Amino acid sequence: MSEHSHQVGFVSLGCPKNLVDSERILTQLRAEGYTISPSYEGADLVVVNTCGFIDSAVEESLDAIGEALDENGRVIVTGCLGVKEDEVRAAHPDVLAVTGPHDYESVMQAVHQHLPPPHDPYTSLVPPQGIKLTPRHYAYLKISEGCNHRCTFCIIPQMRGDLVSRPVGEVLKEAENLVAAGVRELLVVSQDTSAYGVDLKYRQDFWQGGLVKTRLQALAQALGDHQAWIRLMYVYPYPSVDELIPLMAEGHILPYLDMPLQHASYSILKAMQRPAAAEKVLERIQRWRQECPDLTLRSTFIVGFPGETEEDFNCLLDFIREAQLDRVGCFTYSPVDGAAANDLPDQIPEELKQERYERFMAAQAEVSEAKLLQKIGKETIVLVDEVYPELVLARSEADAPEIDGNVVIPGGWDLEPGDFVEVKITGSQAHDLIAEPVDIET
Repeated sequence: MSEHSHQVGFVSLGCPKNLVDSERILTQLRAEGYTISPSYEGADLVVVNTCGFIDSAVEESLDAIGEALDENGRVIVTGCLGVKEDEVRAAHPDVLAVTGPHDYESVMQAVHQHLPPPHDPYTSLVPPQGIKLTPRHYAYLKISEGCNHRCTFCIIPQMRGDLVSRPVGEVLKEAENLVAAGVRELLVVSQDTSAYGVDLKYRQDFWQGGLVKTRLQALAQALGDHQAWIRLMYVYPYPSVDELIPLMAEGHILPYLDMPLQHASYSILKAMQRPAAAEKVLERIQRWRQECPDLTLRSTFIVGFPGETEEDFNCLLDFIREAQLDRVGCFTYSPVDGAAANDLPDQIPEELKQERYERFMAAQAEVSEAKLLQKIGKETIVLVDEVYPELVLARSEADAPEIDGNVVIPGGWDLEPGDFVEVKITGSQAHDLIAEPVDIET
């Protein structure tokens, strides 16, 4: 058999956590000697890693499976939508196999069954950090899978199970390999980053001749020893988050917290079964900013949740004006198939959801605009993402890739993706900053 008869096409949908799963499957495929095909036509079969979180994602996943079947004909389905095998097979009875999320073994078994591996694995082709779908200079580091919360709008625990933390030694080894392979920024991801280690009772693990607790603060402390940016995503505001702020103030990890708060009204948070009270969050944000003035706070919110009154919504608007969050995402409530909130009374009409979404985004735009204007004239370090003849796209410590803004450096500079460069902020737009290099060697 020639190597060309072992070509696998790959389609990856959904969130960064799904992307990590895709990277692992791709690494395994390459390790076993399969070639990754860039097109449907050249592939012997196609793996589609699906998302099933909200209805639009389910639709997108089913469309992607349909397209792969039309273009190629031999399709293996994996990922979050895989837990709804009946739904997948009802829409697409011709798929070869359906497996669930983070089930690498079943995916590989399905691939082996329908496309046996070549006899001579080209293991030397696999770089030490595995195959990455993200640019070479940043990588997602998944520290756990699943979630112990039972938020009424969410079906992640049904799809991915309860929290299962990876041993801290394994996570730190992966981080070491990534940084050794040229990664300049590690984004720590999971469904609930602050709960890391709770299922393992924070037990200690061996690392570099010592012991490290399987706990977020200890992990962040150890990760911060690398010459790379360490960015924490999906951090619920448990009391233990207070321990991370000194690490940020010292510059050990990035002064950036992504906290999905979802709402500010007590009655809505209660209906959502969220573990947070808005007043305490405001107090803590104030204290964190005193300890670490450069702290960037990002959050996401849901408007139009069942039972949300005008008073609840105004409470949310007051909160975002008071909290002065740097980066904010907003979703209108979407009744996800299987979520407990679908059975709640007082569902909100779509037009009202949309109207509240627009009012929310307008209020936050004022906050964001004012915060960006305050940065003009300041100097900061940025990480270069993309280089074009007429401009360079970079990100500051305050910007996570793909979800936050950019720092735009006009002009043709001799820079490469992954370079750190000092810039002076010269202007701002709605979400992005304009800057010029301070002292650059060409």
